[in-house]
Amino acid sequence: MKVLVTGGAGFIGSHIVDRLLHDGHDVWIVDDLSTGKKENINKKAEFIKMDIAEPGLCDALRAAKPEIVFHCAAQIDVRKSIDDPIADARANIIGTINLLEACRVWQSKKVIYSSSGGTIYGNVDKPATEDFPVLPLSPYGVAKLACEHYLRCYSVWHGLKFTVLRYANVYGPRQDPLGEAGVVAIFSNKMLSGETPIVYGFGKMIRDYVYVGDIVEANMAAIEKGEGEILNIGTRRPTSVNELFNIIADVLSFQEKPVMKSARDGELKSNFLSYGRAKEVLGWEPRVSLEEGLKMTTDWFKERFS
Repeated sequence: MKVLVTGGAGFIGSHIVDRLLHDGHDVWIVDDLSTGKKENINKKAEFIKMDIAEPGLCDALRAAKPEIVFHCAAQIDVRKSIDDPIADARANIIGTINLLEACRVWQSKKVIYSSSGGTIYGNVDKPATEDFPVLPLSPYGVAKLACEHYLRCYSVWHGLKFTVLRYANVYGPRQDPLGEAGVVAIFSNKMLSGETPIVYGFGKMIRDYVYVGDIVEANMAAIEKGEGEILNIGTRRPTSVNELFNIIADVLSFQEKPVMKSARDGELKSNFLSYGRAKEVLGWEPRVSLEEGLKMTTDWFKERFS
C-alpha cells in the first residue's frame, strides 16, 4: 500500500515510518527538516523535503498518490504558539488544509491525524474522555482542534475517511526537547551532562506520559479501524513532574536536586486521558509502563552520550 507520513523525519513520524516499512508498505515522507532530523529518515522510504504549507505540495505527491496518510507534521511547541500564533496557524492549520487538498486530488482513502489531548481539553481533575468539553488554552491546541473539524468537513464533502488520535504527552527514543512532553528529553540530557535540570511549576503539574511505541501501535490499528472517530491515546496515569524527575534520576543515578521555578505561560496544571474508547474501537491499550519506557528512553540517550 502507498503511504505518506508527514513529519516523517520527526520524533513520532519516524517511528511510524519504520513500522510501515517493516510491514511491507511503500512509504513517502514529507518533512521540511525544520525540527525533523536527517538521521531519522529511513533510507528505504522516499523523501520529499518540503513544507506542507507550500503551494507545490500536491504536485510533489504526484508519484506517491498515497492511499493512507499519517499526518504528524506540526509546529508542536505550546510556548512558541503563544509567542507567534500566526506562524503556528500557518504550520498547523494552513499546512493541514493544503495537505487535505492534495488528498482530495489524489483520492487518498484515509487520513490518520496526530492531535493533542494534552492541549485540547485544558485542565482536568480526572481522566478526560472524548466527551469532555474542549477548552484549549493555547493557539497550538486551538489549531489542533480546528484541524479535527476540517477533517470532518473533508469527510462530508469528499468522502475522505479519517481517524483522529488525541495523544497524551509522548516520549521515547529520538525525542527532542520541544513542547511539554520534551521534558523527558530535557531531564535526560541535563542529567547525563551533569547539569541540574529546572523544574517548572515547582514540579506539581500533572501529565500523562505515553511511550512512542504504544503510539505507533495505535496508528497501525487506525489503518483499518476507527473511521470517523476521535480517540484519546493515553494511559490514565497522572504523573507529576516531580515524580517524573525522580524516576529518571533513579534510572540515571543522578543525585542532585532540581532547580524549582514557577510555571510558564500556557502550561496546564493537570491533564491526563482516558483510553477506554480507543480500547473499544481500536483494540488498543498502553502496553509499556512509565518506568519501563523511561528506562528504554534513557538507555537511548546514554548511547548518544557514549
